[in-house]
Amino acid sequence: MENSSPNGHRFRRISRQSFAGSLNLDPLLDENLEQWPHLSELVQCYRTDWVKDDNKYGHYESIGPISFQNQIFEGPDTDIETEMHLANARQNKIDDTDDDIPSTSGRQFTDAASKSSSLNVLKHLGESPLPTYEPVFDWETERSTIFGQRIPETQLAQYASGLKISVKVHSLSFQAGLVEPFYGTICLYNKERREKLSEDFIFSALPTEMQEASSSYEPRGIFYLDTPSASVCLLIQLEKPATEEGGVTPSVYSRKEPVHMTEREKQKLQVWSRIMPYRESFAWAIIPLFDSNINSSPGGPASPSSSVAPNVSVSSSQDASDPVAKLDGKLGYSSGNSVVVEVSNLNKVKEGYTEDSLQDPKRKIHKPVKGVLRLEIEKLQAGPVDFENASEGGSIDHEDQITDSRFAKCPSNGSDGPQNGHSKVNYYEGKELPRNGSIALGNTDLNTDDFQAFDFRRTTRNEPFLQPFHCLYVYPITVSLSRKRNLFIRVELRKDDGDARKQQPLEAMHSREPGASLQKCAHTQVAVGARIASYHDEIKVSLPAIWTPSHHLLFTFLHVDLQTKLEAPKPVVIGYASLPLSTHAQLRSEISLPIMRELIPHYLQDGGKERIDYLEDGKNVFKLRLRLCSSLYPISERIRDFFLEYDRHTLRTSPPWGSELLEAINSLKNVDSTALLQFLQPILNMLLHLIGNGGETLQVAAFRAMVNILTRVQQESVDEAERNIFLVNYVDYSFDDFGGRQPPVYPGLSTVWGSLARSKAKGYRVGPVYDDVLSMAWFFLELIVKSMALEQTRLFYHNLPLGEDIPPMQLKESVFRCILQLYDCLLTEVHERCKRGLSLAKRLNSSLAFFCYDLLSIIEPRQVFELVSLYIDKFSGVCQLVLHDCKLTFLQIICDHDLFVEMPGRDPSDRNYLSSVLIQELFLTWDHDDLSLRAKAARILVVLLCKHEFDARYQKPEDKLYIAQLYFPLVGQILDEMPVFYNLSSVEKREVLIVILQIIRNLDDASLVKAWQQSIARTRLFFKLLEESLVLFEHRKPADSMLMGASSRSPVADGPVSPKYSDRLSPAINHYLSEASRQEVRPQGTPENGYMWQRANSQLSSPSQPYSLREALAQAQSSRIGASTQALRESLHPILRQKLELWEENLSAAVSLQVLEITEKFSSTASSHSIATDYGKLDCITSIFTSFFSRYQPLAFWKAMFPVFTSVFQLHGATLMARENDRFLKQIAFHLLRLAVFRNHNIRKRAVVGLQILVRSSFSYFTQTARLRVMLTITLSELMSDVQVTQMKSDGTLEESGEARRLRNSLEEMADESKSGNLITECGLPENALGTIPDALAEKKWSWSEVKILANSIILALDASLEHALLASVMNTDRYAAAESFFKLAMAFAPVPDLHIMWLLHLCDAHQEMQSWAEAAQCAVGVAGVVMQALVSRNDGVWGNDHITALRKICPMVSNEITSEASAAEVEGYGASKLTVDSAVKYLQLANKLFSQAELYHFCANILELVIPVYKSRRAYGQLAKCHTMLTNIYESILEQESSPIPFTDATYYRVGFYGEKFGKLDKKEYVYREPRDVRLGDIMEKLSHIYESRMDGNHTLHIIPDSRQVKSEELQPGVCYLQITAVDPVMEDEDLGSRRERIISLSTGSVRARVFDRFLFDTPFTKNGKTQGGLEDQWKRRTVLQTEGSFPALVNRLVVTKSESLEFSPVENAIGMIETRTAALRNELEEPRSSDGDQLPRLQSLQRILQGSVAVQVNSGVLSVCTAFLSGEPATRLRSQELQQLIAALLEFMAVCKRAIRVHFRLIGEEDQDFHTQLVNGFQSLTAELSHYIPAILSEL
Repeated sequence: MENSSPNGHRFRRISRQSFAGSLNLDPLLDENLEQWPHLSELVQCYRTDWVKDDNKYGHYESIGPISFQNQIFEGPDTDIETEMHLANARQNKIDDTDDDIPSTSGRQFTDAASKSSSLNVLKHLGESPLPTYEPVFDWETERSTIFGQRIPETQLAQYASGLKISVKVHSLSFQAGLVEPFYGTICLYNKERREKLSEDFIFSALPTEMQEASSSYEPRGIFYLDTPSASVCLLIQLEKPATEEGGVTPSVYSRKEPVHMTEREKQKLQVWSRIMPYRESFAWAIIPLFDSNINSSPGGPASPSSSVAPNVSVSSSQDASDPVAKLDGKLGYSSGNSVVVEVSNLNKVKEGYTEDSLQDPKRKIHKPVKGVLRLEIEKLQAGPVDFENASEGGSIDHEDQITDSRFAKCPSNGSDGPQNGHSKVNYYEGKELPRNGSIALGNTDLNTDDFQAFDFRRTTRNEPFLQPFHCLYVYPITVSLSRKRNLFIRVELRKDDGDARKQQPLEAMHSREPGASLQKCAHTQVAVGARIASYHDEIKVSLPAIWTPSHHLLFTFLHVDLQTKLEAPKPVVIGYASLPLSTHAQLRSEISLPIMRELIPHYLQDGGKERIDYLEDGKNVFKLRLRLCSSLYPISERIRDFFLEYDRHTLRTSPPWGSELLEAINSLKNVDSTALLQFLQPILNMLLHLIGNGGETLQVAAFRAMVNILTRVQQESVDEAERNIFLVNYVDYSFDDFGGRQPPVYPGLSTVWGSLARSKAKGYRVGPVYDDVLSMAWFFLELIVKSMALEQTRLFYHNLPLGEDIPPMQLKESVFRCILQLYDCLLTEVHERCKRGLSLAKRLNSSLAFFCYDLLSIIEPRQVFELVSLYIDKFSGVCQLVLHDCKLTFLQIICDHDLFVEMPGRDPSDRNYLSSVLIQELFLTWDHDDLSLRAKAARILVVLLCKHEFDARYQKPEDKLYIAQLYFPLVGQILDEMPVFYNLSSVEKREVLIVILQIIRNLDDASLVKAWQQSIARTRLFFKLLEESLVLFEHRKPADSMLMGASSRSPVADGPVSPKYSDRLSPAINHYLSEASRQEVRPQGTPENGYMWQRANSQLSSPSQPYSLREALAQAQSSRIGASTQALRESLHPILRQKLELWEENLSAAVSLQVLEITEKFSSTASSHSIATDYGKLDCITSIFTSFFSRYQPLAFWKAMFPVFTSVFQLHGATLMARENDRFLKQIAFHLLRLAVFRNHNIRKRAVVGLQILVRSSFSYFTQTARLRVMLTITLSELMSDVQVTQMKSDGTLEESGEARRLRNSLEEMADESKSGNLITECGLPENALGTIPDALAEKKWSWSEVKILANSIILALDASLEHALLASVMNTDRYAAAESFFKLAMAFAPVPDLHIMWLLHLCDAHQEMQSWAEAAQCAVGVAGVVMQALVSRNDGVWGNDHITALRKICPMVSNEITSEASAAEVEGYGASKLTVDSAVKYLQLANKLFSQAELYHFCANILELVIPVYKSRRAYGQLAKCHTMLTNIYESILEQESSPIPFTDATYYRVGFYGEKFGKLDKKEYVYREPRDVRLGDIMEKLSHIYESRMDGNHTLHIIPDSRQVKSEELQPGVCYLQITAVDPVMEDEDLGSRRERIISLSTGSVRARVFDRFLFDTPFTKNGKTQGGLEDQWKRRTVLQTEGSFPALVNRLVVTKSESLEFSPVENAIGMIETRTAALRNELEEPRSSDGDQLPRLQSLQRILQGSVAVQVNSGVLSVCTAFLSGEPATRLRSQELQQLIAALLEFMAVCKRAIRVHFRLIGEEDQDFHTQLVNGFQSLTAELSHYIPAILSEL
């Protein structure tokens, strides 16, 4: 049973290292300890190796830290990717540099794809989600949260001393030279209490010629200190050979003036020092070790953050010349920070000084010695390293002290756990332990030659003795005699007071020479020439193991002459003194003795006293002090009694009933607590011995005494822990069940305790002791377990082949029954007391759990299961809160067992019994009302899985599979009772989900498929869980959401709750982060984490203070309002904040990838139809995919996603593309377009491939893409509301945003045949991904041209949306552009009737606001047209194609294209379902209303004609009546319009030309605007200039061209924008545009016709001679005819001019045209048929108007001016004869018509118009007369 080896030996022997060299007991007794059982017990107790159970506190071999990569998300930092590539390139170059330096940005970039994925490419898509959820999982920390958790204590020897100081003497030098040998002692001394703290360390300083060559090594003295304190110092005393009388006096060393000894003096000294064996004291010095300003800090050196350790600088309280032993340097850290001290304040001794007088302020000043003593003082490492490991034969196995946490206890730099590659923690106060086992601390710590000074305080401390020491220190102080002598004292230890000459003293004196054996006597210094001789010696005596009353110390007083006669001086005896040990040894005070002249035999006995002759009249002239240091001889008499009675009982020398022993046992209660503690371990051993094999009475007494002692130790010792450190030490290290020399203790112990428990259960009174038994139950249970384990080891140790585990031990039936009954009784106690809410019950519960835990590794597991099932039965079902809590703790502890995974079931065929109980109970707890219990249950599960996941022993795939199968039933239970899961809070849900994902990850496919085979509903629930996990673990950048504070549901915990830094990671993170941020504030950082922070801070050049301040503020704020996670995160150190984000990103990625992996398995399993799911819709797959796409996912996920996406569509395309899955397809299309907008190129190209996959499926299953086009158009329109398509430029205008540009690029790429191949391979898809078509449809149906059409139609929609968005700022001012953009949107979204209609209605509203009624009506007609076409194509309306044609006459926009796709557009929520007859009628009626507002009644008539058939088919006569009434009104209105004398115009038209680059797209374009009829030219000029002036900036001005001539671009100035506005007239369909007549609208024939115009003209006069205006003879005319795109009234107010033609008329043609126009107007008036006489009046008026303008005398501008211009003089000669004829004919005809008109006028007038008629006649006559000058023929004509 030597060192624990990996094979099943649980126990490890730790050999003792004796503190004061081996204890040399009295040689006589060494063999003969059998006579003294208590002694052999003590020696056994101190000498045997400690036996430590390595597995007791849980064994856990952690795997290395898991490193995380930065995930790349779409967002502002999407360029991280580039950064990472650069970083990688850099990293390769600098790989050899130091790893530890955190990169300045805090992120260590590694390319996630390259490293991680290559490893597990075979099996998993991503990392396991659990490590990212618990990134700082630390088994020890998690364990420590268990209620009643056992905490391993360090061994006491290590625990004892806080500080260790080594002192080494380098040299001693004097001004006068070192000629004679000097000797000295050094000890620790407390100035204030004036006491020695340690024994003396002896050194010598020899002159060079006396040194032996061999002894080159100077020994060190090693001193132990509890805590540094200012009063602790080193007391150094020097001595030299006694001075020769008349020789060289010591004053040579203290002379003031520098002096060297003469050669003669030197020789004298050398000779004398060789013959003089006795020494005298010479000088002394005190060296303070510590600053006077430090207080002994409770942390002591163990916490280097206290002010002590880093600089133990020392200033002395002596005087200025004192040395200062600065122990600076961080003493706890580096290996050899020793300080060399030069002591120059050596004080020469005056005679008669004592230790007390050293401190005496009134003391005589001692002369300083002119010399220097050089010391090297070093602070060594005290603490865990020294004892155990150094003595362990090299192998350092400090598993038990090191919390081997995977992430050290400190935030490590950068992102990947501790970067420094040491998996072990730098735990021992910053010291790296070398792995080879020698513990190097500068020079090796425990050198064989080192002198370890015994620390006197060990005898007074309240702690058990662990090592044998048994000696007496004798300090002679003074001897007062009446005359001066050179006196010294010889000390001996004698066995009896017989004849001194015959009896030899015992060899018990420790020599002053290092390494010499024990001497028979020891000498003090010589007190030279002193009447009162003072001594400063310490004489160390080894004592015999057992004293008799006759053992005594004998002092002999001798005088020596200090002169050289012929031989060396001989001492003369002066007297003797004796001191019996048994009476005085324990005394601490001064003892005074008389001095006897002679030694007579039996001088100790009272009878001999009278015969003795004393010096100085028998006064007590000899003073001395003793100090007994013994761990064998108790000072307490009661303990000595007990030992004695124990011996008698054991040796059977006492009467058999043993009543004295009972008394002795009972009186142990009254022992003083220090003494009790010091002998705790042997006493416990002896009591256990009695319990093990005493009679029943003794057993009970011993048991009760033991309980009493334990309770006292627990209560009276300083430490507050539930398990007292001394007791833990006893059980864990010391107790070894008598080394197998006696039968094991456990049967006796369980019997005596069991009987007591049964008596209690039966209701007997067992006294208050029983409560103590319960509170100390842990101790007894652990003892029982260790006793069993030791027995098991001893049984199997020798006959086990190497490397095999020790098999479990089968307990004897009787013992097991006993234990079972005891267990039952204790359970009852827990049950009873819990109801009263006592904390004792909870502690007892934990102890019982640990009992089972321990037994699992020792006895047959099925025996343990009996205990567990007993427990579970007692606490069955959902019970009271406290009980339930206990039950959880119980399970938590048991399942923490290493072998828990491998445990069998209760029945050999069963799976693990414990795990099934655990799953059952946890599930019950989630249904419990108490919220904190739910959280606890969830936590237990996560921690357990983490333990498996991170334990190096369970890393094989088959182990992981086994564990997954073990826990998989839990998933089944959750699926059976989902409400339980839904009732959990989100934190618990996350815990449960992470566990489920982890289990499924490691599960084999068969088990997983089995879970999907049960029922459709269950499979659906399974995927619901996966969806929940996507929702709960989604990583939103902190900026996205100010997360709400602590939710109201969170359980109210007792004590402070750690603040909440992260919602998604494990709750343990919050604790970790608050710890980390607290630590970073410390001045020095504790060793295990300080190192990191200093590095981090220097990197960030930020002092740690602000962070802590911010954190404080954040926490203060959060305590008021419920923690704002955001504020807390902000308060974190940047490095911590980065780690937090890194973890969260990775968690989200891991969860998504895990779910993706499961989905892929599901998809491939579903393709073989072997599971239960809805094959019609595959809703499991669709819902998960929708969930994937709608979350914020990292790039790593998208990379893995698209191959899966492709394969799913290959396997299940038909189902997924079917009508039932419209909603799914639409969402997928939406998200693919959304991804196509992303900045990240990698994600964008994958989106393009995704779209191509959709197109491929569309071709495969529908042979065309019309439906997909509808889908994409719909989703694009939805996307436009999310995406910002415009962005502000610096000058405040808008421009196209990057998003829109990227989307356009993506859509172009989608249809780009050349790039497609590369894209597909880059995304990891097979090259034929687009070509592969299921076999059934053999021919390929992929057509790039169709894909191009598809892409272009979507780009069109995108552009329309973009244009619309760009107009946002001018929407309200530029109504024309606004309407146009609505129109474009309507056209772009035409494939989707709903969207088409939506935008048309927007447009309709916009027109109504502008009061453009005709345009608004056209929009309504357009909407009705869409509906009607859809109905006609479905054949379910009352209309046919002829109706559509009629409608198209009104609104030519109602096109054919839409019909084919309207049927394809049946997409959920969109499409034909809304297109009903009623909606068509509604919009037709709206159009009717709007047209009548526009007074375009003829349109109204046509529209009503379309409504009537509907009412007819429905026989809605009331409605029909209404319709016909409306028709009547409409026709009347039309009549009215036509009969009006003023011709009716429904609008005015203007041509507007735009010239100038600031107009953008409008530049160099002409439009025809349709304006209300009251808008004059000036109005529209003002309106347009108002719109466009606002767009000009400082560099551009707006200019309006005043005439309608043709604009030449080279004549325009740059920087000026021109508008040209001209009124134009609409052209009738059959009008002759070549006619030279002037046009008069009202002359147009056939007036009831649709007023639909698409051609317009305007005339422009000009001259050819360059003048702007000339006479009639020079005036030419240009007629311009414009053709517009579409006809008015249109859906918009302006149409672009597509064609413009012009004709020119010469001046004479103009003149003829003018005359003909007037003639035609008069004739028209005369020939107009009138229906009745009633409307003569309007006719008269119009006739009068025309006549007055033709023949009134004043008007000679008209006809007359034509004659003067063309028929007189020179122009007449230029006319061609034909033109002349035409002109004359026109004039003649004009005059004839005038004459007729005057006659008619005469008929119509009444009295009042007679005068007017006369004027007309006169005018006509004078005009005829005028004309006859030019045309003589006129007179004959008229």
